[in-house]
Amino acid sequence: MTIAGEGNRINSHTTLYGVIGDPIHHSKSPIMMNRAFRETGINGAYMAFHVTNDQLSGFIAGVRAMGIRGVNVTIPHKLDVMELLDEIDDGARTLGAVNTIVNNNGRLTGYNTDGIGYVRSLKEEAVSSLEGKRIVVIGAGGAARGLVYALSGEKPGRMTIVNRSVSKAAELAETFSSRADIAALPLESLKDACQDADIVINTTMIGMYPNTAASPLDASWLREGTVVSDIVYNPLKTKLLQEAEERGCIIHGGLGMFIYQGAYAFEYWTGKPAPTAAMREVVMDALLGQA
Repeated sequence: MTIAGEGNRINSHTTLYGVIGDPIHHSKSPIMMNRAFRETGINGAYMAFHVTNDQLSGFIAGVRAMGIRGVNVTIPHKLDVMELLDEIDDGARTLGAVNTIVNNNGRLTGYNTDGIGYVRSLKEEAVSSLEGKRIVVIGAGGAARGLVYALSGEKPGRMTIVNRSVSKAAELAETFSSRADIAALPLESLKDACQDADIVINTTMIGMYPNTAASPLDASWLREGTVVSDIVYNPLKTKLLQEAEERGCIIHGGLGMFIYQGAYAFEYWTGKPAPTAAMREVVMDALLGQA
């Protein structure tokens, strides 16, 4: 017996993994992770579980009872799941969010791979070093928090968080002020911030499918040669990235972040290097196939 379309063999030795969220059925994680297991010869199966807030504690009890080896966690459970775990990695504790759970014989440890996955992707795909760079981050939500934490460890010259609620941006900047030079600005200052930036990063969901006609900024604000990054990966090239490319900017989409946050989770669970090329290939095929 096999998982349809994936070829992972199911038997009495199969180890179970999964992702939880509400909603969850849009997730490309099962496609990506089952390909990773097949590629590496690991006898694993990865499923998507629709878990509501009132079901979360019961699901975590089930993880222990059934010996589910690893779980990815997405919206809205990244914060609430923390109190149900036995141990939280220092990085995840600092961020106040968990997106990966490792089950070691019933002891559950939480990690956060979002920020490190993003930085790995950015450095491999767009700019090899972030040291001394002037970075503008649009948004101050959960995604921005993970990215700012990871970026602040790369010795940037200056980071500026721009958000509609400047108090929220200021709170985020203050949280990581000991790690880097970080400032907060209101959304009205985004134009000026962009014109002085080496790297501009959109951490909001503006431009995400199906609202693909939206963009968080006017592309005329961007300088030629600026690295423009968007964490949205559906569509693969958002309106922001399309217009930035036309301006002569270096563009970086969100697919790499998705791939590498999953790759780190895979490596935490299995102790083996993740087959990132195969993971990217299968997600790309899925995204292109839905168009």
